[in-house]
Amino acid sequence: MQRAPFVTNYLTEHFADDVFATLEGYRARGGYEAARKAITEMTPDETTELVKAAGLQGRGGAGFPTGVKWSFMPGDTDKPKYLVCNADESEPGSFKDRILMERGPHQMIEGILIGAWATGAEKTWLYIRGEYAEPGAILQRAIDEARAAGLLGDNIFGKGFAHDIVITMGAGAYICGEETGLLESLEGKKGQPRKKPPFPAQYGAFGMPSTVNNVETFSHVPHIVARGADWFRSQGTEQSPGTTVFGVSGLVQRPGLYELPLGTPLEEIVFEHAGGPLEGRTVKGVIPGGMSMPILPASQLDVPMANESLRERKTMLGTGGIMVMDDTTCMVRVGCVITYFFRDESCGQCTQCREGTGWLNKLMLRLERGAGTRDDLDILLDVAGKMEGATICAFADAAAWPVQGLIRHFRDDFEAHVEQKKCPFPASFQL
Repeated sequence: MQRAPFVTNYLTEHFADDVFATLEGYRARGGYEAARKAITEMTPDETTELVKAAGLQGRGGAGFPTGVKWSFMPGDTDKPKYLVCNADESEPGSFKDRILMERGPHQMIEGILIGAWATGAEKTWLYIRGEYAEPGAILQRAIDEARAAGLLGDNIFGKGFAHDIVITMGAGAYICGEETGLLESLEGKKGQPRKKPPFPAQYGAFGMPSTVNNVETFSHVPHIVARGADWFRSQGTEQSPGTTVFGVSGLVQRPGLYELPLGTPLEEIVFEHAGGPLEGRTVKGVIPGGMSMPILPASQLDVPMANESLRERKTMLGTGGIMVMDDTTCMVRVGCVITYFFRDESCGQCTQCREGTGWLNKLMLRLERGAGTRDDLDILLDVAGKMEGATICAFADAAAWPVQGLIRHFRDDFEAHVEQKKCPFPASFQL
């Protein structure tokens, strides 16, 4: 298998070693010792408080504090409690979780085991996107290895603690990356997000208290337990500690995966690690965190890649999927691709989303054909504004934000289509 360029840190340190994906190889590197430490030397509350103190933010896009989320799991209930691992990774521009599952499956399983101890969960439902057949097979093999070694099942580490992991394959719906849409799909229903409250910690998978975290979030946990909160906070920023795996794609010299501290400047990632734009080209814009995050122009690439800094630029870290566009790129065509995707992936439950995504795409296509007017730009912003914050889940926001970002920073591209009545970027990608 051809491998993408890598900058490694603690999370991906041993990924070049194929044996690391096996139980034998993982344990040779100290694997499952953090889980042993948590389960035999720490109480569940102490484990949760350690993750809180480390400041680990969820790496699935929302950035919610992981330890705080774990603490929402009720302690005084007779119902079985579940963890849910979100391995759907359907955000365009994101491909880090796939690599974490393929090359470090036991690292993620160990993180799940620690999370289960902290929350009292008896089972983890691992929901993986349907297209990830190979990662799914690798994970199943790793789960079987762990179960055979007594690391899953009954009486783990002789503490009377029982836990198991069950894989469920999705069917390729973007909306099932939203945690309650995932829960509905997991239960065999149509993948449509639930109204909240109740939240998953009260009414989650199959009506039971549940906590949902994603692949990378779980993968950080063994390192925090093994090395401590202060060590974890030694990288990253005060508000966003630790590292994350940035996936860089688009028109750069070295697209690939780069594990770097949160707060690393975007320009360092694009120009130093990913090699900058193709020869003879200049960077025009960069989407910093997967397709649903608003784009940034080349003049703003000095921004630190952490949620608190990106919010100041009216965008977010999201999944860390960095998508680079050079000066040949037509931003109206970018808008056509993005709005088509969200129009196609809307679950249709909320009117603002179901109708709004369609209108955004129609208006973008009209502008791209050269048949649009300046008024269409105001209508685009009006439609996007009426979608934002008005629906059951954040899908409508995710569809509106890219449109707002494109017009905010690249209005000249849109106005040139109106004035010239055609696309003025002949070298751009074709629709």
